[in-house]
Amino acid sequence: MATFKRIVLASRPKGEVVPENFRLEDVPVPALKDGEILIRNHYLSLDPYMRMRMEDVKSYAAPQPIGETMIGGTVGEVIESKNPKFTVGDKVQGMLGWSEMGVSDGVMLRKLDTTHIPLSAYLGAVGMPGMTAWYGLTQIMQPKEGETIVVSAASGAVGSVVGQLAKLRGCRAVGIAGGKEKCDYVVNELGFDACIDYKAGNLPADLAKATPNGIDAVFENVGGEGFDACLARMNPFGRIALCGLIAGYDGQPMPINNVRAFLTMRLTMRGFIVSEHMELWPQGLRELGTLVAAGRLKFRESIADGLASAPDAFIGLLKGRNFGKQLVKLA
Repeated sequence: MATFKRIVLASRPKGEVVPENFRLEDVPVPALKDGEILIRNHYLSLDPYMRMRMEDVKSYAAPQPIGETMIGGTVGEVIESKNPKFTVGDKVQGMLGWSEMGVSDGVMLRKLDTTHIPLSAYLGAVGMPGMTAWYGLTQIMQPKEGETIVVSAASGAVGSVVGQLAKLRGCRAVGIAGGKEKCDYVVNELGFDACIDYKAGNLPADLAKATPNGIDAVFENVGGEGFDACLARMNPFGRIALCGLIAGYDGQPMPINNVRAFLTMRLTMRGFIVSEHMELWPQGLRELGTLVAAGRLKFRESIADGLASAPDAFIGLLKGRNFGKQLVKLA
């Protein structure tokens, strides 16, 4: 191949993300320098954090530059190497972005063992989403056996892992998801004790029914009405892991009516970025990998075909159209 395709950020969104915010380009395959590796990406991960990076605002990381390859996690195969630590055929995980191929110096590249774990799972349950779930649950929510935990976006890549890990620790796990199909999956396949369909229009009442003993800890991915309803059900000294606020990523207001629960219930809420805690990744990935390999941690994937499909798949992710982990198959 003399060229490969990539997608760059063409313009910053004004409100909702639209396909015109992206541009598909053909670029030449670069010649490798000493120490570099050329990788053919097999899968691209699409994640909600990308929406925040598209904005030119103060945040935990620099904005996505206009005209450069969109940021994103990838898994693929080494097809050329001038780095003694990597050989042709190695399966690797990196941050090579919305691109069919990529060059790495190997520093942020992780070799993968696909003997018992599918390659794509390293972008989901045994990758950044799984580690996000593991960190938020174990380090912030710190659940105890018998406690009730609630997780929003429960059928998604992160939320689905949170609930399963909580069940393995002896907790009552209650999910919030959109639609009967997703809620049935969360309960019948993932093993949650209950799942609230926020689209049914009875969220506060349904949540109260599912949490008769109140809520001890929350993993929040969405914000908005669901988060507010959880605050009204919190038990004293409850813990909240704030992972995302996807309901407001396009600028929608998210008023909290039950904010005084932080005082009256003496709650603790902590936002976190999992990439800032790399020292714990080996521990978390060992547990996640062992569970997936043994079939004790289940996951589901939505897979778009071809790089050109990435913008529409990403827009669908932001609107909740995906079911499980959203991937793009590149090879």
